[in-house]
Amino acid sequence: MNSSDRLLTRRGLNRATLARQMLLRREPLKPTAAVERLAGLQAQAPRPPFIGLWTRVEGFRREDLVRAIGRQQVVRGTMMRGTLHLVTRKDYVRFRRTLQPMLTAGLRSILRGRMNELNVAGAIADARAWFDETPRTFEELRLHLETRFPGADVRALAYAVRMELPLLQVPAVSARWAYSARANFAVAESWLGVALARQDASQALVLRYLEGFGPATIADMQTWCGLAGLATVFDQLRPRLCTFRDERGRELFDLPSAPRPDPDHDAPVRFLPEWENLLLSYADRSRVIADAHRPAIATTNLRLPGTFLVDGFVAGLWVATRKKAGATMELRPFAPVIRPVRTALEEEAETLLRFIEPDATTFTPVFTGS
Repeated sequence: MNSSDRLLTRRGLNRATLARQMLLRREPLKPTAAVERLAGLQAQAPRPPFIGLWTRVEGFRREDLVRAIGRQQVVRGTMMRGTLHLVTRKDYVRFRRTLQPMLTAGLRSILRGRMNELNVAGAIADARAWFDETPRTFEELRLHLETRFPGADVRALAYAVRMELPLLQVPAVSARWAYSARANFAVAESWLGVALARQDASQALVLRYLEGFGPATIADMQTWCGLAGLATVFDQLRPRLCTFRDERGRELFDLPSAPRPDPDHDAPVRFLPEWENLLLSYADRSRVIADAHRPAIATTNLRLPGTFLVDGFVAGLWVATRKKAGATMELRPFAPVIRPVRTALEEEAETLLRFIEPDATTFTPVFTGS
């Protein structure tokens, strides 16, 4: 497809992104289909993916995702950016090995010179056999490595295992959000009963990203997945893609048939969970959050807070707490909000509180700082 290089304003880019992310309207999808369309959900903690789907999927119920996880239709493992993600079984099998160079590069960046001092290959081989016996926790892995590699830096070896050995977290039947805080891990191929794809799937990964996050630059894609050197892959795909320019003159790639709504399309208020991929998957995040507001979501412990959108852009933070039978949500807007928006935020916040704390008896949104 020939390049058109049409201009996409920031607002137009915002609306296109919201359409891909199912944030213009909730859509009637099953959890597995929604997770695939979103190219996975960041899952550093068990709860955020449930909220991420609640805000996007019409009639979403917690038990629907729990069931999909229990059936291995959706799995949780180390994927993009070397972080835990909830992805479909199909995408994990297809893309895990394609992402391995990024994981290895991340490992070498962290361990640096210690890589030459550690028996990384031996630890990985040992861990594979050990995890294959039965699912285990990483705390147990470190204790095991202490006995197998006396005197070694077992934390570094355990990190090498996490980055080099394809492992999946095993869901806990009794856990409210499907996974316990002290989760067991299993070797992915053994637990799924299928071999991971060995052929390179970089082109398919680019297409999956553009489906969920486009239009985007090459740098945006590389920020999302962590892989370097993707310019060649985009060039190979160029005949199948269309291109645009943003207001800074950068080239944006997209799927020809993907939605790009009118920039003036209404965008409802929406609540995003902690670790929301929408805020982590672009080199330039100004399509969803103003540069002036980015310091507000940068915490000292690198934990991305829950946020809410007003007119399609991040406009504040939210924190839900539970005290006895009462559930409260603190809303911290970056700037004063007009009464209709305030009412819409209160209504959405109360509905989200009822989803998070279904057995509470009171649900109270509280604005602070405005």
